[in-house]
Amino acid sequence: MVKIRLQRHGRKRLPYYHIVVADSRSKRDGRIIENLGRYSPTEQPAMVKVDADRVVHWINNGAQPTDTVRSILKKEGVYLRMHLTRWGKSEEEIATAVEEFKAGKEQKKSTSNSERRERLKREEAEVAKLDAAAAAEAEKKAKEEAAAKAEADKKAAEEAAAAEAEAKTEAPAKEEAKAEEAPAEDAKADEAPAAEEVKADEAKAPADDAEEKKEA
Repeated sequence: MVKIRLQRHGRKRLPYYHIVVADSRSKRDGRIIENLGRYSPTEQPAMVKVDADRVVHWINNGAQPTDTVRSILKKEGVYLRMHLTRWGKSEEEIATAVEEFKAGKEQKKSTSNSERRERLKREEAEVAKLDAAAAAEAEKKAKEEAAAKAEADKKAAEEAAAAEAEAKTEAPAKEEAKAEEAPAEDAKADEAPAAEEVKADEAKAPADDAEEKKEA
């Protein structure tokens, strides 16, 4: 089977391809039957040069393009040329139709690129908006946390001051209470020997009475 396929040339990362007619049993870079054009995908935009008449000739004679080559040929209007030729259109009509087809493709591609850029701008604007909202929320949260911390510190300071004032107020009262308790303790201490003496006298009285009776 005869195929229309790409034959790789160039160097690593910078390839270009010949559009060739070759036997399907031949190696990719092996013997070819005819060179029909060139395709360079690394250029911007991609470069395609093809002999449309010879491509149509080979397709009409049974050659089968690979999927990649078929896609390239469709974009270049080769299949449109082939169909118009079958419909009996003049060469001028075919050339005009092919030019209009390619111009429409370029315009559509340009429009598509423009739409893509607009979509990217909208997405970037949305992302920036979300980032700004997140930053504002984080700032608000940080302020609330700082205010809460300041309020807690203020409350702790007020409680510490109140406790200190209360301690200062209670200290004189405690000293006064201690001062009042001291004479009472001294009085108790003075009462203790007197009580002991009374007990001693009471214990001694029966003994004296017994002695007096004995003497009598």
